Amino acid sequence: MSPENGEDVYTFKRNNIDVRYSFSYAVDPNDTSDNRPLFVRLVDIEFSPPVPIAQVPSLVPEFKPSPEPNAPAFRSNIWILLFQGAPSPEARFLIREKGKEQLDWTLTYQLFSLQGLPDRLTTSATVDRMEIGTQSLQLVKLRQRHTHEPILNPYSAEFAAQAAPPPAQRKPIPTPKYAE
Repeated sequence: MSPENGEDVYTFKRNNIDVRYSFSYAVDPNDTSDNRPLFVRLVDIEFSPPVPIAQVPSLVPEFKPSPEPNAPAFRSNIWILLFQGAPSPEARFLIREKGKEQLDWTLTYQLFSLQGLPDRLTTSATVDRMEIGTQSLQLVKLRQRHTHEPILNPYSAEFAAQAAPPPAQRKPIPTPKYAE
């Protein structure tokens, strides 16, 4: 098996949390040498037990989310997708998407919660897993707009300063009226 089809896995304990790093690789297709260098295509990081979103930067030193409130961020019911930095044309060889040459690719962090994220997202919501990879903001905005809801960056001061929503009004349970 060629090395580019392999995967490296490392496990350790940090802040009493079991952390598992898994690295997937890609080679530059333009490099035809016998010993082609490997580039990290995807880093998959798992946490056991799940951790609050606010704790992820202390567990993953490579995770440096933007503090800007308008940094592109999206969510679904089970994940948060954060775009980081400017697009990089050099990253195209990491992508296996058809038509990748027409799109710009950017470093992304995707946080997953297998138990689901609450409707009102806070930094105390827990995540089980994180991926560091590359995605296209254009692709998300155009083709995935129905599944990727734009949100305020959860690592910004503005996100933390959001007012709590008013408590939901409880509807009384109707009591049946029986004929006598």
